[in-house]
Amino acid sequence: MTEAGKRIRIAVAGLGVIARTVHLPLLQRRADLFDVVALSDLSPSRLAELGDRYGVEPARRYPDAEAMLAGGGCDAVLLATSGSHGELAGAALRRGLPVLCEKPLAYTLAEADRLADAGAALMVGYMKQYDPAVAEAARLLDEIGGPAAVHAVEVTVLHAAGEQQLTFANLPPAPRDVPAAELARLRNADERLLDAAVGGDAGARALYQILINSVSHDLSLLRLFTGAPATVDHVATWPLAPDGPAEPSVELSGRLPAGGRYGIRWLNLPDCPAYRETVTLHHARGALELVFPSPYLLNAPTMLTAVDRHGGGERRAVFRSVTEAFEQELVAFHAMVTAGARPLTGIVEGAADVRTSQQVVRRYGELTGAAIGGEAAS
Repeated sequence: MTEAGKRIRIAVAGLGVIARTVHLPLLQRRADLFDVVALSDLSPSRLAELGDRYGVEPARRYPDAEAMLAGGGCDAVLLATSGSHGELAGAALRRGLPVLCEKPLAYTLAEADRLADAGAALMVGYMKQYDPAVAEAARLLDEIGGPAAVHAVEVTVLHAAGEQQLTFANLPPAPRDVPAAELARLRNADERLLDAAVGGDAGARALYQILINSVSHDLSLLRLFTGAPATVDHVATWPLAPDGPAEPSVELSGRLPAGGRYGIRWLNLPDCPAYRETVTLHHARGALELVFPSPYLLNAPTMLTAVDRHGGGERRAVFRSVTEAFEQELVAFHAMVTAGARPLTGIVEGAADVRTSQQVVRRYGELTGAAIGGEAAS
């Protein structure tokens, strides 16, 4: 643990879209808390470009994240690489380095178990948990009785294509200098982990990747408001069209720990003009509705509408804040590193989302006859 209030020397692994559009700009904005001292990426051109932009000396730019960790000279690590983060997070934790890890934490529960044995501190990057509108919704829910007051939670995600969400950012084309052999090695490693998690069925694997890469944000909000789902009763996937995108749409539902119900509909709509996510908590006196914009739009406010009965009619109160959720997440990470503050999602909570995702896949197999293997089968 470093001294409270001290700037953290942070190393960033993975310089893809989320690092380029969100993490690095915010780390620079919060130079009062962070000093970016090392970068790693498979693309030499991307590493050179962003190293120059953020003032990282050439000697601290690494083509391999493990080499970056071995290079030392940092107080903490941000993992924004693709795929499972189990191996890299474990390597950082064993060196005593606190980790801010983008989701998914891991593909398998076995990876999560190993992380729990590695010591140090880890935060999973569910920035929506740190959104001011979410914090206000949690406060209002607590006032009316907490999780036991929730009758039902409805979630709808209109998932626009990445290109639709990122047009504003004017990003350069994907680099073409990533070593093919290294890319193949990483893909093969992820394939083996998917086999270990859910087996080889293509439909189950597609569902699982949607769950751990996107729906996990909604599972994290359920955990925050009501606790993790108690059951998974219904699961369905369906394509947009016979010749539509490879990723299907997904719906699932079940019971919450206090007896209410939840339903999540994740709709893959590539040509939808804008990403939109709506989370509604229904209770006996009304509802709390959160509407999230695209996560790439920094400081775009999430809107919370609280509805209840007033006199003989309906009362609506709207809460907005332009305080950026990703920035609040970084502030909380700094507090974890310097003061030992507990993250909203650590290894145990991240593993709970992996477990729920595997329960969803197992139920999918029961309902469709798909052959489910790996950890999900048990």
